[in-house]
Amino acid sequence: MATIIHDIDEMRRRADSIRASGQRIGLVPTMGALHDGHLSLVRIARERTDAVITTVFVNPTQFGQGEDFERYPRDLARDLALATAAGTEILFAPKPAAMYPAAYRTFVNVEGLTDVLEGAVRPGHFRGVTTVVSKLFMITKPHIAVFGQKDAQQTAVIRRMVRDLNFDITVVVAPIVREKDGLAMSSRNVYLTAEQRREAPVIHRSLLLAEEVLRSGERDASAVRKRMGELIARDSSGITDYVSVADAESLREIDFCSPGESLLVSLAVRFGTTRLIDNTTITL
Repeated sequence: MATIIHDIDEMRRRADSIRASGQRIGLVPTMGALHDGHLSLVRIARERTDAVITTVFVNPTQFGQGEDFERYPRDLARDLALATAAGTEILFAPKPAAMYPAAYRTFVNVEGLTDVLEGAVRPGHFRGVTTVVSKLFMITKPHIAVFGQKDAQQTAVIRRMVRDLNFDITVVVAPIVREKDGLAMSSRNVYLTAEQRREAPVIHRSLLLAEEVLRSGERDASAVRKRMGELIARDSSGITDYVSVADAESLREIDFCSPGESLLVSLAVRFGTTRLIDNTTITL
């Protein structure tokens, strides 16, 4: 069984010891409620490093007012067992009061990439993400950190942060892991009712539709967005927060899809109170 560590100073000492022995550390940051998507990240870290640290921390600073911080699924014993089986040596599960003591005043903010898509709908979300990831980097001292492509904007923001702040860390982005019907694996899928769960794969179908129409010659990005939105409205009760066809580097919306351009097609859809995101990258 993996060693579980709650104390920040103890985690630092353990990371220092691993590095001093000449071993490479792989970090997999999570908020727990682990599923096969998370475990695929652990296995990638296991393949590329000598010691894997998986973090479980439901980060309060990335949740906005009215979001699901209090009800976010938590089961540390289950997470420990799953992370261990996937190849984790250490499960780091700090307490919120230790990560953000009463006098805490310092935050990390990446400008430009964080005011669109998820950032436009969830103000302050990415400031919370970059702050906690920076802290986890400093505490666990990894050589590589593995994130999932499902959170495409998050990975773009973290890569920029790593580059701009000169973190000596390689960021690895792993493919989205899906259920058999195409729904991207997410800890929030457990919130869905049976009917919502039957409808939710429409999100992935809308991405497949976007790829189909783009590869068939459509170049008007607004037409692609419209087709995706119409499919979701027709085949489900889902309400779209946004449907986006953006430049994959800047994350800015585009009007015309040029040959050779790398596009991030993404969307967020609400089923009742459950909000799901998904995306695909397409190069024409």
